[in-house]
Amino acid sequence: MSEEILINVTPPETRVAVVENGVVQEIMIERTDRCGLVGNIYRGRVCRVLPGMQAAFIDIGLGRAAFLHASDIVTIDGEPRGEHINELLHEGEKIIVQVVKDPLGTKGARLTTSISIASRYLVFMPSMTNTGVSQKIDGEEERKRLRDIIQIFIDDHQISGGFIARTAAETVTKTALCRDMAFLVKLWQSIQERFDADSEVGPIHDDLPLPLRALRDLVTPQVERVRIDSRTTLELACAFGEKYIPEVVERIEYYDGERPLFDLYGVEDEIKKALQRKAQLKSGGHLVIDQTEAMTTIDVNTGGFVGHRNLEETIFKTNLEAAQAICRQLRLRNLGGIIIIDFIDMLDEEHKRQVLRALEKCLARDHAKTHISEVSSLGLVEMTRKRTRESLEHVLCEPCTCCGGRGSMKTAETTSYEIFREIMRESRQFEVETLMVLAAQEVIDRLLDEESAYLAELEEFIGRPIRLQAEALYTQEQYDIVLI
Repeated sequence: MSEEILINVTPPETRVAVVENGVVQEIMIERTDRCGLVGNIYRGRVCRVLPGMQAAFIDIGLGRAAFLHASDIVTIDGEPRGEHINELLHEGEKIIVQVVKDPLGTKGARLTTSISIASRYLVFMPSMTNTGVSQKIDGEEERKRLRDIIQIFIDDHQISGGFIARTAAETVTKTALCRDMAFLVKLWQSIQERFDADSEVGPIHDDLPLPLRALRDLVTPQVERVRIDSRTTLELACAFGEKYIPEVVERIEYYDGERPLFDLYGVEDEIKKALQRKAQLKSGGHLVIDQTEAMTTIDVNTGGFVGHRNLEETIFKTNLEAAQAICRQLRLRNLGGIIIIDFIDMLDEEHKRQVLRALEKCLARDHAKTHISEVSSLGLVEMTRKRTRESLEHVLCEPCTCCGGRGSMKTAETTSYEIFREIMRESRQFEVETLMVLAAQEVIDRLLDEESAYLAELEEFIGRPIRLQAEALYTQEQYDIVLI
């Protein structure tokens, strides 16, 4: 599999796209005035303790207080500080915290006191007392080698803390790993010094900007090249690469073509498609993806695919294709939290197992942590995907001002009948000579056409004339009754 990473930089925003075999798989967007907070470390102050929720709100200098649950509070040796939130924190206390989830919707950022600092090959966790190795590194011999290197370094330098070897650490030399560990330890010491130096709430360590995070986290041996369309960002990336990941520098290149980089790879079209509710399958079937506050639901439909053999085979092939497409859509749209997938009902148990295996195999390439359950009695697949930042839709869109985010509007017929009822109420309550209806053009047209007979009857019934006036700025649901 060949991979490319595209980095498009403009003054207001930076965008990163991951392309696998010519197909866009992942898109990340960071805007200058609204950078992501995940990984940032803050000096915070406890502003409210909630015993009933076993949690606290922490002021870290943002517009909204951040949320810290009791289960996310540990001491420097990794042990819990107590059983109840009242024993763990008190109002006004100064505390060092790290953001693990960006503010999502109306919710503030999610925090932890279990600090982790990442480099190219390792993650340093001052509150951890053991070593770990990424689950994606399969070889037992390699896992043992990495553990031994880390443990010897910890023992030799008497470090209070633990390291986790990332997937990129596989086959990396001992020298490079030790250099990474020494850098992380020094960085943690400087963070502690900044925390002790002041008492004001605010940031004391910011994670890398998006282009450098992409180099650190996304570049694997499969990545053939990293294309950047900004000379300034290219220089930063090359300097970062020479210092921390020298083997990547030769794969970084500047794109200076006349055609925009994202247009060249069709990324702009993929972004437009990712904002639509329906995602087409090559066979003719489609997915219907609905993102709500509580969960995301994905419905699989055969659409125009009729197959060639029998119904069960048609359903099986559609579900197999849908499993691959769903994994791509989850990454592309950055959907997280609880996800319910409604595959087309299958009778054959072996078909169900194969579809689940296909789903698991495709999700193995996902950088976010996922968990899949078995097919439920209702034929649904329940899964979770770790959510640390806003979905693509939430970054690029806002709720419709006309429908209030419902995704639908009252018909002109419904609004007309509401107007009739309101006229009846007004005529009984007030003594007026004339009533004027202000409404959208579509509603006025209906009142003058399909509802004209009833409007005439209503005029006769209340004994007063009803005048109509179209308002260009009114939505189909808006209307006013003016008493003259």
